[in-house]
Amino acid sequence: MNVRAVRSPEVGEAKNAIAALKALHEDKRPHRRCVILIECCEESGSGDLPYYIDALAPRIGAVSFVVGLDSGCGNYAQLWGTTSLRGLVNGVLTVEVLTEGVHSGHASGLVASSFRIARALLDRIEDPANGTLKDAAFHTDIPADRKAQTRRTAQVLGEEIWNTLPFIPGMRAMQGDLSELLLNGTWRPMLSVIGADGLPPPASAGNVLRPKTQLVLSLRLPPTIDGQAAARRLKELLEADPPYGAKVTFEYGQAAKGWNAPSSAAWLDRALDETSSRHFGQSMVWMGMGGTIPFMAMLGEKFPQAQFLITGVLGPHSNAHGPNEFLHIGYAKKLTACVADVLTAHAAS
Repeated sequence: MNVRAVRSPEVGEAKNAIAALKALHEDKRPHRRCVILIECCEESGSGDLPYYIDALAPRIGAVSFVVGLDSGCGNYAQLWGTTSLRGLVNGVLTVEVLTEGVHSGHASGLVASSFRIARALLDRIEDPANGTLKDAAFHTDIPADRKAQTRRTAQVLGEEIWNTLPFIPGMRAMQGDLSELLLNGTWRPMLSVIGADGLPPPASAGNVLRPKTQLVLSLRLPPTIDGQAAARRLKELLEADPPYGAKVTFEYGQAAKGWNAPSSAAWLDRALDETSSRHFGQSMVWMGMGGTIPFMAMLGEKFPQAQFLITGVLGPHSNAHGPNEFLHIGYAKKLTACVADVLTAHAAS
């Protein structure tokens, strides 16, 4: 039976790290000096973390191995390691056409709808037929090893890649090829409208041509694209030559770079396969993730010689940040045991 706890997985990350070290001490197994770093602003971009890393640098010392526990897993049947994370640009697109609302019978045909202008501006960014972003600034070449790992992940997960999502009846995924579908969600830029203002709810909508429309945009970026550069380019594309002379502004609040893991050392690959087989009965799988963990790019730059194991418990139906987010207890226990094994392997490397 799968035991689930309705509780944020992020609450348990520090406990997972401590539990892994406690297991090593109880079993009298070796490990190198470990530093547990706990920060409390990851969901708002980890803006404080670089300062703490610098301030604590003498106590942290030389870092040869980083374990991050804020990521996810493709299923609960084996150990998963994260190879990459996408970057992110969040911002508000505002289109203004009037100083106040005007009866649509009088104004439509004379004044362009702010929503139509916003729609045209979005068409500059993405192909509305398939969601492909048009500008080369948002794309990167996908490394061959990541493509190979994605093919293996597609073989392991099959249609679970998409059928664990709460699709409505009749809705289908954006790609039929499972490897390409995974690459869409990990190495290709994708644009979403995640909020809006200036639009009254249907029950109170009148025949008024509205003065403005605001759309909150979320642009997920390939792991190696610079977030700040992408944000500037997005602003440039949206604000240039506004249709009909409308007032168009794009203000971005978050521009985060993604992360692409360094190549794994032989000792780490071997240790991960062995511990996954020991505790799950199956070899481990590497997988790119579509989300953004802002501090990972920073850690990669701070510790360029380190090996990385980024993993976590956000698996199928865990619904991160949703009202029913949960932790799969059985998987979390096995993951803790795997982390302990890898720390011992690191001591012997």
